[in-house]
Amino acid sequence: MSGSFLEAFLKRVFGFILVLLVLSVVIFILARVVPGDPARIALGPSASQAQVDAMRQSMGLDDPLIVQYLSYMGKAVTGDLGKSLLSGKQVSEDVLTFLPATVELVIVTVLFMFGVAVPLGVMTAKHRNSWIDNVGRIVSLAGVTVPSFVVAILLQIFVANFVDNWPILGRVDFQLGSLDGPTGFLLIDSILAGRGDIFLSACQHLVLPAFSLALASIGQITRITRSTMIENQRRDHVLTLRSFGVPSNVIVFRYLFKLSSIAPLTIMGLEFASLIGNAFVIEMLFSWGGFASYGLNAIMQKDINAVMAVVLISGIFFIVANLVIDILLALIDPRVSAKEAR
Repeated sequence: MSGSFLEAFLKRVFGFILVLLVLSVVIFILARVVPGDPARIALGPSASQAQVDAMRQSMGLDDPLIVQYLSYMGKAVTGDLGKSLLSGKQVSEDVLTFLPATVELVIVTVLFMFGVAVPLGVMTAKHRNSWIDNVGRIVSLAGVTVPSFVVAILLQIFVANFVDNWPILGRVDFQLGSLDGPTGFLLIDSILAGRGDIFLSACQHLVLPAFSLALASIGQITRITRSTMIENQRRDHVLTLRSFGVPSNVIVFRYLFKLSSIAPLTIMGLEFASLIGNAFVIEMLFSWGGFASYGLNAIMQKDINAVMAVVLISGIFFIVANLVIDILLALIDPRVSAKEAR
């Protein structure tokens, strides 16, 4: 990367940090002004008013909002996200417990997106107006129009009635016991522990929720890949390659695919970031027990420290995903680097 592009990239990082700060301010204010006393929630309805007042003072809720915000952010920078009002544990401990389950699910979902949508988009563009193209259009239409929770319920009903011994709930078969690994990712921890049975069970449990989450994005990415492939087929350099007799497969997979991968790659990166916080319906349907359902429960129970942590971590994922996308696009297409430099 050139120095000019590096400078533009650092400016982008600074802009993302500002966005995260603004997001933290907005969610902090909203968490403080919504009806409900956090101290009362933490102590329960049977606590006396004196106990509630003492709790409010210990939590710093009597301080001005600016003082509360600066105190919270100062601790958050060091990894101290406060205590959960409901569980009484450190929110950072809850995050380490629930976040790996959702990240693992989202990673497998993105792999489904890439493994299904991109080849399908390429094939439908290559065989335009054929039966392959018609199948791709049906998949795209179904993915865009059918909600993910409907897909999840239909898959659960189908599997429960027609597929024997295929799991539809949880992350692993309870008969195999629990696995307390160093990462929290069952696929990784099972490999490190040499538990092939848990690895296989975790893979089986991932199929249905990951596909349910992926279908909507598969439809969108397939359509975009198809349209960009068809549009790029009319470019001058592609027509020149055809005139020189370059085989069609070489043109499609060596030149067109790279040229047409920018838009699908951007969507997959943004989907990865958004699914971290938006997978709560699928997690509830499959009893997944991940970060998204943890965040939803925190919102419903007005656990302000947990809500703040969920929003901040989701924002960080958006920032990281955008930065990674910028780097990948600059590596794939030099024109992006030149544009950023200018």
